[in-house]
Amino acid sequence: MLAMMQSKADLRSSYDYDGCMNRNDLIPIGALARRTGLAVSAIRYYEQRGLIESVRSAGNQRRFLRSDIRRLSFILIAQKLGLGLAEIERELAALPQGRTPDARDWARISRSLRGEIDRRIATLERTREKLDACIGCGCLSLARCRLYNPEDRAGEEGSGPRYVLDDG
Repeated sequence: MLAMMQSKADLRSSYDYDGCMNRNDLIPIGALARRTGLAVSAIRYYEQRGLIESVRSAGNQRRFLRSDIRRLSFILIAQKLGLGLAEIERELAALPQGRTPDARDWARISRSLRGEIDRRIATLERTREKLDACIGCGCLSLARCRLYNPEDRAGEEGSGPRYVLDDG
């Protein structure tokens, strides 16, 4: 597949009939790093993990599809949302290799992640609502703890900040 990608892609930037850069252009790793804000070492790591693929130029330099900017951007966004690398890898594995993902591909990932994102949003909203009164264990203020958590009822329900992490 990489040979097919290499034969179809031009190592120089080109423009389509609308004057836009061609998404199948190959770009060097340094340009990809500048565009995404990632360190070159991070891009190599993601390549090693199979999240993106490179082809080699005649001088044995890595070249990436311009569309890999979107894949790497997805990784950055997903990490900011708190998703782990295993979750990100699973989602990216559903994307096509060797071609730019289209709107349907990204919509499929969005649907797949929607439930997890909604759960995280709900946790953040509960935390925001309860932060002023109690962080969830009932012990922000020992004087008030007797009011919100008499006889440590929260402790009977389990460890950690029960009032925030639980749905109740």
